[in-house]
Amino acid sequence: MLETTVLITGSNGFVGKNLRVALSRRQGVEVLCFDADDDPQLLEAQLAKADIIYHLAGVNRPRNVAEFAEGNTGLTQSIISILARHGRTPAIVMSSSTQAESDNPYGRSKKGAEDILFEYGAGNGAQVYVYRLTNVFGKWSRPNYNSVVSTFCHNIAHGLEITFSDPANVVELVYIDDVVAEFIAVLAGKREASAACLGVGPTYRITLAELAERIHRFRDIRATLEIPDLSDDLTMKLHATYLSFLEPTDFSYPLEIKSDNRGELAELIKSAQFGQMFVSRTHGGITRGNHYHDTKVEKFCVLQGEAVIRFRHLFSEEVIEYKVSGSRWEVVDIPPGYTHHIENLSDGEMIVLFWTNQFFDPEKPDTYFCEVQNEKN
Repeated sequence: MLETTVLITGSNGFVGKNLRVALSRRQGVEVLCFDADDDPQLLEAQLAKADIIYHLAGVNRPRNVAEFAEGNTGLTQSIISILARHGRTPAIVMSSSTQAESDNPYGRSKKGAEDILFEYGAGNGAQVYVYRLTNVFGKWSRPNYNSVVSTFCHNIAHGLEITFSDPANVVELVYIDDVVAEFIAVLAGKREASAACLGVGPTYRITLAELAERIHRFRDIRATLEIPDLSDDLTMKLHATYLSFLEPTDFSYPLEIKSDNRGELAELIKSAQFGQMFVSRTHGGITRGNHYHDTKVEKFCVLQGEAVIRFRHLFSEEVIEYKVSGSRWEVVDIPPGYTHHIENLSDGEMIVLFWTNQFFDPEKPDTYFCEVQNEKN
């Protein structure tokens, strides 16, 4: 298999790290890395062999304004000059910014880099892909540097305050995995080079106030157990990003355990979209249940122990039995209109995972006592 040599400038940056990991999973790709701390002579050696260059290096938080031009326009010009000396015309993918449309030092430096690349492509027929990215967010981003999302996630995850001058200010966001997928599509030959700037989608628009509220809800999951609607694409990606900012010592959290003479029970997670899950430990010989529901439905899965789940239709005397075991996991559906219970047949503890389609509401529990077995059956 022919190997494609890829060079990533800015390889230790936010986008660079994510791209490196994604490329490492692809067969037939050799990845060369260059970052700000590397010897400039290394860059020349790498440019002499690269088949495609992902030019991600740049400056957006300099110590002085002059570094914008040096780190953005200047570095891009150096790359093109080195390639010219070696008589090489590899494809170049560059991450620019929507700020290139702005008349400020950063915007002008990015626009200058764009112009250099377009001139490079027009002059020798090289394939050029210049992507103007909006606020990129995702794992491995840096707070107070890459995007407002990383700053909010870091501060909220660490119990720090967040501040913003205008809660109604709207930011436009793009997710790191979507950016990486677009860049890899270039490598795979699925994108056409262009003499105009390209974009990456989908993008998301959200106010700072709503962004802060969503991230606070992610933090509060540990107390409320309530998972937000992850079918919403932005919420799903923000949630993943927030979790990436937790400290390694803060990944776990205890559950509130309710105990009685039957054993113990704890809620795990709940959601307005899919209901809730909980787990129980039940002592040997104990029966839980003997009730029915009008609308609520449940699923039982015995993880440990031996048990029997019994049902009786409210208008029948027939008792239906399902014997279940932790040695053979299976799910038993609990329909409405059937009184039911689960009995631990083990000498030791029985552990059961439960799902129900509704939150438990003490004002409307939809749970009515009714013995499954009585004198008639």
